[in-house]
Amino acid sequence: MNLEPIITDLLDEIRGTIRYMADSGVTGFECRPETLETIAKWNQPPVPPVLPVLPALSGVEGIGVEGSAAEGSEAEGSEAAKKASGQRAEDSRVEEPVRSSETLEEIRADLGDCTRCRLCENRKNIVFGEGSPQARLLFVGEGPGGDEDVQARPFVGAAGQLLTKIIGAMGLTREEVYIANIIKCRPPNNRNPQPDEIETCFPFLRRQIDAIGPEVICALGKFAAQTLLQTDAPISRLRGRFIDYRGIPVMPTFHPAYLLRNEASKRDTWQDVKKIMGRLGLPLRKTGIRR
Repeated sequence: MNLEPIITDLLDEIRGTIRYMADSGVTGFECRPETLETIAKWNQPPVPPVLPVLPALSGVEGIGVEGSAAEGSEAEGSEAAKKASGQRAEDSRVEEPVRSSETLEEIRADLGDCTRCRLCENRKNIVFGEGSPQARLLFVGEGPGGDEDVQARPFVGAAGQLLTKIIGAMGLTREEVYIANIIKCRPPNNRNPQPDEIETCFPFLRRQIDAIGPEVICALGKFAAQTLLQTDAPISRLRGRFIDYRGIPVMPTFHPAYLLRNEASKRDTWQDVKKIMGRLGLPLRKTGIRR
């Protein structure tokens, strides 16, 4: 058996993970026995906690967990119990996908000239999202950058150009998918979004997801994946498999901005993208992700 391809893939994965950790500010490794014991458990699928009921916004029904709080807790608890017993999260479809009668235009009108959190103080524009209201595939990123803030459109900078190429490699166009972010205003100096900012803005994305009813969500990067899946697991552990979000399979993968700095991880992302294509019944291509 030729082990060279396996070893090469393993080294690429280790390299990509170390680069990601370095970009995240990690400067060393701590190797106490209890730490190693924790790391040994990382090959287990993450168990999302029970999501709290989100409050309704501006009197619009359908925000938060559908049904009563008890029903939501029971459904989420049952899912957590199944995963804790060893069932893989991949391809898990324990809930029926939610499709709301609310339109994207109605959600945008309710959002208005939002001043619900501090991000309104420095933004130029709200970046609501764009694409097909009937999209089968929804891409979710972290938040707007400088170019997005100016143009009021998601993913239009260098990372956006790479995302457009990824979408094209799938045989799709930006007009056929939908692209949005966890937060809709640019954080100052492109800093990471704060928990209270995410908590304030995420209900609007949740409503967008319910209005579109996508068949698959692609979570781009750590913040998108962790927010949707309610976990603090690193993206390097989450990526590569489908994880359920309220009946919709989510494929976490690396953010395009990360790929611009880490060419080696493009191969991993293309493998993730091919799984999405397979789920959607799209013809698989050999092109891959190019510069």
